[in-house]
Amino acid sequence: MSVAIEADGLTRTFGGGRTLFGGRHPAVHAVQSADLTVQEGETLGIVGESGCGKSTLARMLVGLDRPTAGTIRIAGRDANELAGRDTRALARHIQYVFQDPVASLNPRKTIRQTLEAPMRRLLGLDARARQARLAELMEAVSLREEFLDRYPHEFSGGQAQRIGIARALAADARVIVLDEPVSALDVSVQAQVLNLLDGLKRDFNLTYIFISHDLSVIESVCDRVAVMYFGRIVEVGSARDLYAHPRHHYTALLMRSAPTPGVRRIEAEEKPAELPDPLNPPPGCAFASRCPMADDTCRRERPPLEAVDAPSDEFQMAACWHPIRTGRPVPA
Repeated sequence: MSVAIEADGLTRTFGGGRTLFGGRHPAVHAVQSADLTVQEGETLGIVGESGCGKSTLARMLVGLDRPTAGTIRIAGRDANELAGRDTRALARHIQYVFQDPVASLNPRKTIRQTLEAPMRRLLGLDARARQARLAELMEAVSLREEFLDRYPHEFSGGQAQRIGIARALAADARVIVLDEPVSALDVSVQAQVLNLLDGLKRDFNLTYIFISHDLSVIESVCDRVAVMYFGRIVEVGSARDLYAHPRHHYTALLMRSAPTPGVRRIEAEEKPAELPDPLNPPPGCAFASRCPMADDTCRRERPPLEAVDAPSDEFQMAACWHPIRTGRPVPA
């Protein structure tokens, strides 16, 4: 299986420029040295609490935001090189589905105009080819062709999100970043959209990066999961292993915080959470102030993301000096 997208040392800092008098403005460290690999055909979930850097990471992957440092490779090619040679080249490889389905559509354009734009500008299709592609897309997302000449305000949230998905597919990209694609929808509509995404993945041979704070959604749709905390990826593993046997103490806290009706109640932290200062990141592990196993090493040195003992033969990694153990040997 080949690599669809790979990020190495991806960093995004906001602010930090020079002031009028020679000093520097405060800098917010949104994403810090994130390493990520997504295989072709898989669905990678990215989870974490609000403000952890999930959406900033997603925007960098699709070229909507430029990283302060680090590299992104898509299908083995440098993303900056793709965008530098032709601004359309990157968009033909990777597309984005936004969280707010209605707000992401231009209210002044019909659905036909919205879907035809990437066909003309990215693929160069003529009128006949565009019409055939429109019919294919509307059937794929289960919408009637008569909707093409309507405007976004005439659709429900679920319908608008289907249109947003069709727009991402219109460019014929094989990697789709889904940023909270169902969080603004009713529960019954969420299930319909998730089933639709599952079918489209098979039919169009897609690779998904699925960003959400809803752990139940991530568990049901993702093959692997990356957990983010304070701008860093702190654990990566298969969805099955990570949910059943988390290795990082923050991941374990997330799992305890997600209720399972009739099985598990919410377990909150015993004391109020002490969150790190984004203007002054701690030198060691950012979770140390909330971790029951933290010691001086945790507060002084930043742990690397490395292999830990996994409950199965699949690869699992955690950035923790004292990971939760299973008694199995660490994979080579």
